[in-house]
Amino acid sequence: MTEQQRYRVVSRHPGFELRRYPAHLVAELRVAGDLVGAGNEAFRPLASYLSGANRSRRTAGMPGPVVQEPAGPEKIAMTAPVVQEEGDWPGCWLVRFVLPAELTAATVPEPADSRITIREVPEQLAAAVRFSGRWTEKAFGERATALGRAVTAAGLQPTGAIRYARFDPPWTPWFLRRNEVVLPVVE
Repeated sequence: MTEQQRYRVVSRHPGFELRRYPAHLVAELRVAGDLVGAGNEAFRPLASYLSGANRSRRTAGMPGPVVQEPAGPEKIAMTAPVVQEEGDWPGCWLVRFVLPAELTAATVPEPADSRITIREVPEQLAAAVRFSGRWTEKAFGERATALGRAVTAAGLQPTGAIRYARFDPPWTPWFLRRNEVVLPVVE
């Protein structure tokens, strides 16, 4: 089973949950394109990083049995969600894989692909709305607009870029996919 990003629900409001996310590490790739195309383009290099395309010579795996095998590239457990937000110029997206919680800045493997960066996202308070369905710009955009309005109506102030989170692999039937729109808010 894929590890899910941890958070604590602080309160529930009409149209969203207010969540506290702990500080966490991400593997991040900057990609040009539209929402769906950029997400698809970034998926393979980021998944390859998790599957062993890194400079480490240790092995690591899912919690459970302790497995010993010959040394090779480190494999990192897949996590969810895949997070995407607009970058710092039009048509640019930052696509991130949230890394397993047991990894630290000292233990995370260095990516072999120089386009991938590892960084720590600080703890933050954020409003989130969950939905199922296809990964389309329209589906995410409608929910992002509704979330922004609901956050403002609740008297909260947005403080960062809106994020689009996808939890399931592309082969999951569209009606079973878990998606979220997340908006950081001022404490």
